[in-house]
Amino acid sequence: MEGLFALGSNGSGQLGIGHQEDVSVPKQVEFACEAPEDPVVTIAAGGNHTIIVTELGKAFWAGNPSSGACGIVENAKDVKASKFHELVLSTPESHGPVVHVACTWDSSIFVLRDDSGKATRVYVCGVPDVGTANISLGSALSPILLKNFPPSGTEIQSLAAGFRHVVAVLDNGDVYGWGNGRKGQLGELYNEADSKGVIYHPRKLNGISFKVAKAVCCQYTTCLISEPGDGRLLVLGADKWELKSTAPAEIPNWSTITASWGGIYVLQRDGTMVAWGRNDHGQLPPPGLPKLESIVAGSEHILAVTEGGDVLSWGWGEHGNCGPQTEKFGDVKGRWNVLASLKHLSEGSQITTIGAGCATSWINIKIDGMFL
Repeated sequence: MEGLFALGSNGSGQLGIGHQEDVSVPKQVEFACEAPEDPVVTIAAGGNHTIIVTELGKAFWAGNPSSGACGIVENAKDVKASKFHELVLSTPESHGPVVHVACTWDSSIFVLRDDSGKATRVYVCGVPDVGTANISLGSALSPILLKNFPPSGTEIQSLAAGFRHVVAVLDNGDVYGWGNGRKGQLGELYNEADSKGVIYHPRKLNGISFKVAKAVCCQYTTCLISEPGDGRLLVLGADKWELKSTAPAEIPNWSTITASWGGIYVLQRDGTMVAWGRNDHGQLPPPGLPKLESIVAGSEHILAVTEGGDVLSWGWGEHGNCGPQTEKFGDVKGRWNVLASLKHLSEGSQITTIGAGCATSWINIKIDGMFL
């Protein structure tokens, strides 16, 4: 059985732990509906809401749904849900399981399987600047099914979101983006954006010299990378924190790539990291890190799982998201905290998933044959 634990910022109940107070030690999440029996495999977090998705494609939400980011919620403007609720996008008969999810600050984007099992149905939930053209803020509270995307014969391979922009990588290596692109994070806009630099419907990012395998998004920057073994990189958008000017040309032996608002982090096959960007709160990897198996970046902090089964965190932990041991301003700088460890769990336990959001951290733990 699975146990999902959360810590960090919780003013809107976005941790789903039954109350709205920040916590600095992992607390198990609660469900207002029947808890899923299959494992949580994806965790996506906006400014004040969280979406989790299970292996079978069931989605749940917690936090503040007032922007419409949590799908169809009765009396959404008056709700702050401190437990997880089942996500509703439309009638159950109209869509298949959720494959991908990504969150901007106040929206969520879902990719669902169609009747043929392909990842082609894209729902946008939330503010208009990541939806479709000519919609009002009121109508944005209802999920919008994007039309004519992805192009016929393709499906979405991965999805990423920054502060207010979204990037989708297709199975043919093409990349599409929408939302706010005024800093260049969606490439050259030409005349396709409004006066504020907003693209309202997915458009292809042109001029990329390689087939893209994965995209990640910082606050105002997008990083594209080709398949492992090639590993060519292209960074688009603002060069704040030298995200573009200090980026390596390639990282051939990469296995995982993730991004915070101000940094890009690449885990290599040998368990070491390559990272660049903002470091005023210790966001970049501290010296002496052990070999890592997985990493994920939140807004300004990082979670990592070591080969030995420890969950580490470092960076800006002002809301408790890096654990209780922090320095001035909540920093965990030049070192790391251990948030969980297999050493303290029964034999056969596993850390199956980690997640990080806007000052939130998530750990999914499997105890052999037991609920936690």
